[in-house]
Amino acid sequence: MLFILIRLKRRLSALRTGLPAAAVMAFVFVTSWPLMALVEPDGSTLVQPENYWWYFVVTGSTVGYGDFFPETTGGHVVGGYVIVGAIAGLTTLFTQLATLIEKTRGRRMQGAITVERSGHVVVLGYTAGRTERILDGIGAESSRAVVLGAWEDVETHPMPDRDVEFVRGELVDEAVLRRAGVDRAYSVLVDARDDNEALAMAVCVEHVNPDTHLVVTLRDMNRADHVSYVSDSIRCVQWHVPRMATEELQDPGITQVYTQLMTHGGGNTYSMAVPASWGAVTFGQCQTAFGRDHDATVLAARTSDELLVSPSWRTELPAGTVLYYVGRARLDPEQVDVRGSAPA
Repeated sequence: MLFILIRLKRRLSALRTGLPAAAVMAFVFVTSWPLMALVEPDGSTLVQPENYWWYFVVTGSTVGYGDFFPETTGGHVVGGYVIVGAIAGLTTLFTQLATLIEKTRGRRMQGAITVERSGHVVVLGYTAGRTERILDGIGAESSRAVVLGAWEDVETHPMPDRDVEFVRGELVDEAVLRRAGVDRAYSVLVDARDDNEALAMAVCVEHVNPDTHLVVTLRDMNRADHVSYVSDSIRCVQWHVPRMATEELQDPGITQVYTQLMTHGGGNTYSMAVPASWGAVTFGQCQTAFGRDHDATVLAARTSDELLVSPSWRTELPAGTVLYYVGRARLDPEQVDVRGSAPA
């Protein structure tokens, strides 16, 4: 019987995790019960259906409560068979579980996984130090999961201590992009090793998921025109300003606002010093007067002590405070009526 058990264990070891152990345990249970009934005296409570399964579990796990036990020598032999068979099954189970865990961890470290999630952020391309800062920016302002895709030269997960899934392979390969979940991603950042590579990756991402918000970092912003040939919806940002990339990922279109602010003829930015003639004034009064009368927006104020970006409207601004605003034209202090009526 033990010889058959060993042969069975070896045959089943090639099957999926859990099946060999379950098969061995089931085999031992099915064969030991009639054997125990055969060698135990008539009327034995041990072999009753409601008791034997409990005896098998307790004995097989080597706990041995002692509430049920065989009385004959033959019963002791069958009990030994139960112990050996159960230990063989449990050993097989634990070994395969350990192998599975190690294999899963190895696949995660080697970037061989397939991402199952959706609505996440995918960062394609890894540069030591730089990519960590980008992910810090994403994590600081977003709760979305992040997937990092890297080329084959990144041999193992570069950030194993972070809650970031890692996919490794040719980032212009559709199959690799799909493993990274690009087809289900909320947004994708292409942070390539050069601008030619960035363009190629943008083409592939657009093919896999034309609906995702795609951001591409470029060293030469003149190449943005080439990227726009792929799709007008792709947003290009300066490679040397990674913070811009993270902001565009989380707030689509914000780079267009920045570009407009820096473009002559767009929403130009100006400054104005608060004159003493205004007396005591708050930021809210300034914001109201600029907006109501001149279609302008005050962005920040610099006092003698600090720069206040979008401060509370109740913040008091002393004379000499510099206001920074966006408007259609530069204004003189005399044109701004902070007391409620526009000057003539």
